[in-house]
Amino acid sequence: MTLTVRVISPDKTVWDSEAEEVIIPSTTGQLGILSGHASMLTALDIGVMRVRAEKSKDWVAIALMGGFAEVEANEVTILINGAEKGDTIDKEAARIAYNEAESSLEKAENGDLQAKIKAQKALKRARARLQAAGGVN
Repeated sequence: MTLTVRVISPDKTVWDSEAEEVIIPSTTGQLGILSGHASMLTALDIGVMRVRAEKSKDWVAIALMGGFAEVEANEVTILINGAEKGDTIDKEAARIAYNEAESSLEKAENGDLQAKIKAQKALKRARARLQAAGGVN
């Protein structure tokens, strides 16, 4: 049996296909979903979702920018603030953005709390993009 997986952002459908397995970054940790999974609704953190496509058996990485996932009757619907498939992300540009976000966080460490939180979130987004593109970190 397979899962029907849909990843929907405000401006487009990022993924809509059958899959064997999905791993999502919930706010409480990584969550693996196979066919026959119990119905559930969970909040998603910024991170990388991995989908094992049914036909190719390859893993596809998608950078998610926070949202919600619903699992019901072998259908996984992910409503997300933003998402990018890893194969569409320029790895070198993602690495540069990650390094810049790290520098910004270091500078914000001694600043006000608001700047620190903003820098931490930017670093998390940059890390997700880099990981989805196949970079390390």
